[in-house]
Amino acid sequence: MFTKTNKILLLLLTPVILSAQNTPSINSGDTAWIIVATALVLFMTLPGLALFYGGLVRAKNYLSVLMHNVAIACLASVLWVAVLYSIAFSDGNALFGGLSKAFLSGITLDSVSGSIPELLFVAFQMTFAIITPALIIGAFVERMKFSAVLLFTGLWLFLVYAPVTHWVWGGGWLSGLGVIDFAGGLVVHATAGISALILAKVLLPRSGFPNKLSVPHQPALVMIGASMLWVGWFGFNAGSQLAADGQAAMSLLVTHISASVASLTWMCIEWKKNGKPGLVGIVTGTIAGLATITPASGSVGPLGAIIIGFSAGVICYYMCGVVKSVLKIDDSLDVFAVHGVGGILGTILVAFLALPLFGGNAGADYVALDQLKVQLIGVFSVVAWSGFATIIIITVCKAVTGLRVSEDVEIEGLDEGEHGEKAYNLD
Repeated sequence: MFTKTNKILLLLLTPVILSAQNTPSINSGDTAWIIVATALVLFMTLPGLALFYGGLVRAKNYLSVLMHNVAIACLASVLWVAVLYSIAFSDGNALFGGLSKAFLSGITLDSVSGSIPELLFVAFQMTFAIITPALIIGAFVERMKFSAVLLFTGLWLFLVYAPVTHWVWGGGWLSGLGVIDFAGGLVVHATAGISALILAKVLLPRSGFPNKLSVPHQPALVMIGASMLWVGWFGFNAGSQLAADGQAAMSLLVTHISASVASLTWMCIEWKKNGKPGLVGIVTGTIAGLATITPASGSVGPLGAIIIGFSAGVICYYMCGVVKSVLKIDDSLDVFAVHGVGGILGTILVAFLALPLFGGNAGADYVALDQLKVQLIGVFSVVAWSGFATIIIITVCKAVTGLRVSEDVEIEGLDEGEHGEKAYNLD
């Protein structure tokens, strides 16, 4: 039985108790998982994407692809800490975050984001900012100046990646509409894909395009790089839950299922067309399945993942041919067809596959057609802005550094012509 004194103390302490209950606190399990996920996403670029792309080019350009990946990773990291994180995730307006967190101002060891340290959230999101412009490398391999690569990347991160991240994940206008993009169908793949297509168009094709270019110099490296991407993607998608829970587990599972189905689908189409199943083909299907499940991985179940994987295998495969044969664009390593189309496809399909009918986790008041409208608004706005900003960036790069290497350097190869090194010293 409470005494009068105890009742008074309880009344006085109640606001303090409620405040403590509502104060975000760090969960050690979530923190440990996101530390691992951060390492996995960085692993996707270094060395996963570097080896995947590097094996696809000719031997004389192998080192240049590795150099591009490393340099972009370093540049994006510095810019992310300096201003990009603030633009993406600090308070601002519906279109653009502010600069209140530039150079991580105000973020301390005790700062919390959800159930993890904010410093860890900064690092996790930084790895996304690293891999997204690195994806674009595949569109300009074997012919773009290294100085132009650096300038393009820096400007692209400022004008495209950080603002779109704010729109979708940082409390911007698309977030307000309720767009579903769990891990980057719009933020990562649509932005990189459309920018890659435009850049490849402006750069013009490599000599010998499309029929007289050499085949990939090392398919084994392509498979190794794709496998690293596959494993790293578990951090990419499951890590985006920002918690070690059941939804993270489902995200990991559907990511794997989509990749597997897309790989087999791509392999079967190529097998029927060419008479033989190819290693490069099956792992390209893997990446298509991974890119396509990315925006939907927090909303769909295994059946939805199978549908997404099959759709990715078919549509992305045929889009590779459309880009090269119909549009006549030398998007060298199929960035738009695989990442751009895949990301957009997954962003659209999730509107329907999130339904419980397909094993999704949408609530009882969810209306697929209403969500589809939101998803389409997201797709068209992100594609339009990414394309418009990319044209501006290309114009600046042409004026400042120029875009394409000289004909002599292109013939010699970018390894020696741009970097003074050779991938294979056989003497």
